[in-house]
Amino acid sequence: MSTATGRETLGFQTEVRQLLKLMIHSLYSNKEIFLRELISNASDAADKLRFEALAAPDLVSEDPDLTIRIESDKDQNTITVIDNGIGMSRDELVEHLGTIARSGTAEFLQQMTGDQQQDAQLIGQFGVGFYSAFIVADKVVVETRRAGLTVDEGVRWESDGEGEFTIENIERSARGTAVTLHLKDTESDFAELFRIESLIRKYSDHIAFPVMLAGTAEDEKEPKIVNAATALWTRSRSDIPDDEYKEFYKHLSHDFADPLTWSHNRVEGKREYTSLLYIPANAPFDLWNREAPRGLKLYVQRVFIMDEAEQFLPLYLRFVKGVVDSSDLPLNISRELLQQNPELTAMRGALTRRVLDMLSKMAANTPDDFSKFWVEFGQVLKEGFVEDQANKDKLAKLLRFATTHNGDTEQDQSLDDYVSRAGKDQDKIYYILAENHATAVASPHIESLAERGIEVLLLTDRIDPWLVDGLPPYEGKSFADVAREGLDLPAGEGQMTQDIMDGEHKPLLKKVKKVLKERVEAVHVSKRLVSSPACVVAGESELNPQLRRMLEASGQALPDSKPILEINVGHPLVDRLSAETDDDRFDALANIVLDHALLAEGSQLDNPADYVRRMNSLLLELDSDASSG
Repeated sequence: MSTATGRETLGFQTEVRQLLKLMIHSLYSNKEIFLRELISNASDAADKLRFEALAAPDLVSEDPDLTIRIESDKDQNTITVIDNGIGMSRDELVEHLGTIARSGTAEFLQQMTGDQQQDAQLIGQFGVGFYSAFIVADKVVVETRRAGLTVDEGVRWESDGEGEFTIENIERSARGTAVTLHLKDTESDFAELFRIESLIRKYSDHIAFPVMLAGTAEDEKEPKIVNAATALWTRSRSDIPDDEYKEFYKHLSHDFADPLTWSHNRVEGKREYTSLLYIPANAPFDLWNREAPRGLKLYVQRVFIMDEAEQFLPLYLRFVKGVVDSSDLPLNISRELLQQNPELTAMRGALTRRVLDMLSKMAANTPDDFSKFWVEFGQVLKEGFVEDQANKDKLAKLLRFATTHNGDTEQDQSLDDYVSRAGKDQDKIYYILAENHATAVASPHIESLAERGIEVLLLTDRIDPWLVDGLPPYEGKSFADVAREGLDLPAGEGQMTQDIMDGEHKPLLKKVKKVLKERVEAVHVSKRLVSSPACVVAGESELNPQLRRMLEASGQALPDSKPILEINVGHPLVDRLSAETDDDRFDALANIVLDHALLAEGSQLDNPADYVRRMNSLLLELDSDASSG
């Protein structure tokens, strides 16, 4: 770092250098979005000043009309975006333009593949903001003064985007920020006024502040307002074309992709507010960080109050983007006061239902879009069964599953689809929890159901063990885990009760239980097995094995639990076990049957060495029998 008369040369944060390099090489086909990003930043700065001026009117007394001005100089090959918003101090400038203060940045960068098209999409989800200027400029200069500071407290920031930036104190008469882009020789067409005007109309017409454009020629010096300068959500839905809704979403989210759907609604009566809610097409890179900033942009009487007001939607809808503009909340509302405001509960409930209704309409009217949504956000939506008791019925309609009906891995079957195919005497919806799709499809637990043509939901997402605990009965059918004891199957011809089945094979069950008493809770004859010799099931009051493994992996201490062993008395291996008269061989074979059942269920063996020893002995005996024969 070198310092001279307040001038410093600093290095970009490592993540910034990486992002700049990736962005410049990946966004070549989307380069014009730099202007949208810079105008969006200027609009945010004006919003923030207007909010701070509620408590400190002197901040805007010198220049009360908030505007955004763009000046083009074709001779110098520069574009300057100027706002008279909140501005930045020296420390804020270093913080905002030298670092990326976002959790998960490292993980985001690890997702970069080198494929420019895929990387462009990821960068769009991350949000490029100010740094997009370097797509078209080989040098960027920022001059700024924070509202409330004096003329001699201005700051200049300058960089070529390669690895360092310089910063120095300057005198600046105007508050706010001016960003000057020294365009690359190959990007000089962006200095043409007609090009700039077309980009403003395309990307920024919805900005609520006047966006003014001026050039250096004599007939261009008088700035003219280019945009509509009216907050989009305050206009009538019938007056807003779809393209404007899409561009406003990109302004809000800094996403490149169009949203899947949106809902623009005005509520009048006991409480008055306007909401504009969007469902993105792609999940953000930090979707699974539950601590990441989220929420809607809050306005009160069209005055910006805060970004990411998370109080208006539950956590499981954290992917929703949008604006809520209230006529009832006080202008001096804070995050703390918002939590205590009685209006909030009613608004939160109404906005949550509106989002779920949007998804229901998408599922009904544009199922392909809903399939895309489910791939991106389905697991997050499942969190609602834990967090949102009031909307479980609405959420259940939206669930999608992989099932044994079609055998593929796609989660594209609804509960309505399942119920429509269920037999008249079937009063259960059957499911199996497994580590992955292959394990679920091959599970011994579903053999009898598959043979009888009974469909099974294949649940393999990490959230699914919690999901099934929160699922209410659907269309009069309760949910049944096929890997739990006491499986209740639809009545079949000649079907016996568990007690009768166990009674017919009592000596064998008693002998197996004696051998395995330290490893299993009970041994029963199975009515769910067809081709497998045995399976293990969980007791009614026990945690399912998948949930137990996840909790133990997270470090939670759980009480000891033993599975229930079910054996298929029609299987040759069980016949061999039943006929075995040598106690040592019976002991080894019984343990091997249990080991194989545990492995098929997805569990790890407590003592793999014992299993290997038993198997080696059994193989040697078989080899000896074959030789003597």
